[in-house]
Amino acid sequence: MNHNHQEMMRLSKRMAELGLCSRREADGYIEQGWVKVNGQTAVLGQKVGLSDRIDLDKKAHESQAGRVTILLNKPVGYVSAHAEKGYASAASLITEENRWEGDSSGIVFKKNHSRGLAPAGRLDIDSVGLLVLTQDGRIAKQLIGEQSGIEKEYLVRVKGTLSEEGLRLLNHGLSLDGEKLRPAQVTWQNQDQLRFILKQGKKRQIRRMCELVGLRVVGLKRIRMGKVKLGALPPGKWRYLDKKEKF
Repeated sequence: MNHNHQEMMRLSKRMAELGLCSRREADGYIEQGWVKVNGQTAVLGQKVGLSDRIDLDKKAHESQAGRVTILLNKPVGYVSAHAEKGYASAASLITEENRWEGDSSGIVFKKNHSRGLAPAGRLDIDSVGLLVLTQDGRIAKQLIGEQSGIEKEYLVRVKGTLSEEGLRLLNHGLSLDGEKLRPAQVTWQNQDQLRFILKQGKKRQIRRMCELVGLRVVGLKRIRMGKVKLGALPPGKWRYLDKKEKF
């Protein structure tokens, strides 16, 4: 079967495109011998075409099913990813003692649940609220992948004066790093607090957007990602994403 040269791509990239897993997971599955292309066991670095049939062994599906996603109400002073400059990482809060009593997922805590957790959408050290930590590459891709259209909602306390024009610009018309920002929804929540709903997440985006219109952010809290809300989860506590919950 003759493939047109353009449509050949790395198997791991194709698997990620199909939503089977992340690229990194794909390479792991290929190494384990858990991936077949047109019925043949795949090898690392293999190229495939769009019409090639890709099958995942049930062991790969089981490995995915055993992965957990954790929702944390991140306090100030913790970094989202790896510990740095004397600050602890948010993942260090994922202990049995810190689990919220209101967790209704029914998932039994296992030591390996606190390993290999990656933040899907970071929060700055001085920001608080909903931080999603996941072992599942598919969820990470859904929340922070290039194509992610998932809404992230924030309450932002600000100092300074915001004109009508400034508010209009926050909603649409600002650029960061030489790139126009996607439209946002920004409204006043109360006298000193704005509500931001964004579909992208550039580094320190909200703080930088506010600076551009003459505001200074004094507090930032993420309260929702997609359909999942922070809700009553107390600061410093975490819970599992329930099997029934979807972003």
